[in-house]
Amino acid sequence: MAVSDAVSATTSRYDIGVGEQMCPYRLVLEHVTSRWGVLVLIELLERPYRFSELRRAIGRVSEKMLTQTLQTLERDGLVHRDAKPVIPPRVDYSLTDLGREAAQQVRGLALWTEERMGEVQKAREAYDAAKRRA
Repeated sequence: MAVSDAVSATTSRYDIGVGEQMCPYRLVLEHVTSRWGVLVLIELLERPYRFSELRRAIGRVSEKMLTQTLQTLERDGLVHRDAKPVIPPRVDYSLTDLGREAAQQVRGLALWTEERMGEVQKAREAYDAAKRRA
């Protein structure tokens, strides 16, 4: 298959008009690459966390958004929630094998972004300068 054919086939799978029934993996991709999904997955690669520890480690995430993100990733089979029957209640979050796979992919993209930020910044500056001249 030619590269252009592969790109066309991939692009058509992600068309906005395609519903979840036609493209169920699009939602998983959105969950994994969401603002908080990325950070949760990368953080949980290091070790299991309690909710409050994870919230502090991520920073600037509301309790509501972290709860929703964890529930979504748990539903997708990427995060494991371990509620221990103790007082006070203790809940630990960790990655499943599937979640670890996804997190490694996301971390790779995050590392690439960090490594290439200088080039991105130069491109932005060149773009902005060209726009000002136009």
